[in-house]
Amino acid sequence: MSTKPTSPKHSNYCPTQYWDNYRRHMLSHTGKWVGGEDVTIRGYSLFSDLFNQISYMQLIVLNVTGRMIEKNLAKWLESNFMVMSYPDARIWCNQVGALSGCMGTSPSAATAAGALAADSRVYGGSQTSKHAMTYIQTAYKRIQAGESIQQLVESAPIKQGRPAIIGFARPIVRDDERIAPHRQMSKELGFEEGPYMQFALELSDYLSEHYNMGINIGGYTSAFMLDQGFTPNELYTIKSICVASGVTACFTEYRERKEHAFLPQHCNDITYTGPTPRKLV
Repeated sequence: MSTKPTSPKHSNYCPTQYWDNYRRHMLSHTGKWVGGEDVTIRGYSLFSDLFNQISYMQLIVLNVTGRMIEKNLAKWLESNFMVMSYPDARIWCNQVGALSGCMGTSPSAATAAGALAADSRVYGGSQTSKHAMTYIQTAYKRIQAGESIQQLVESAPIKQGRPAIIGFARPIVRDDERIAPHRQMSKELGFEEGPYMQFALELSDYLSEHYNMGINIGGYTSAFMLDQGFTPNELYTIKSICVASGVTACFTEYRERKEHAFLPQHCNDITYTGPTPRKLV
């Protein structure tokens, strides 16, 4: 039955028809639990088709996209997750984990809050991947239409004297230590560099030569996943909690310390810049 409302002129028109179709019903094409029997996930039986047969990463991608990826791609993504979550409390999202640990929160609250702190356009690996994939898609089409890489770069907004291109910059240290291992892993797992990756590396070489910039792990991952047929929203969703392990590690370390042990300060560490003290009559 169609869920689209009919014309108001029609005698059977009902303005709430769309919602009435779902009233007291949960319709799903993703999955269903049958108590005491089985679970259906995207058309697969959990216990007959998936359990003890596929990896957890394959299951994550299946739940998000409905696509059963090959084991080598699941291995690639799992290793990619490893380098998105360093257990270093100096990293923004991990600061949330460390602070939560010494304040006595639950591990679930700490990890969820840290993952949310990484849901950023600037860093974190999830939302940044979405924007980097979108940029690479658009830029590649422009190159295919006849633009040069120079024209592409010159049309980018300038920030601190350099073109602001997501996926092709990194604070503090320019060279991303994760690129070389990823390129080696891709080769060992049998992946060839597709058109998006070839373009991204060519763009990286140009930026390195002219602006001392280079591709970072977000740009590399985005180009790779575009070549594997994923969309920006799919990768954003798949990697939504990719920083969780590092956050939890920092939570665990600071949970064993005294309360307020994370970056404690003396009163004189704070410079007061408000109104001067006044006398009370």
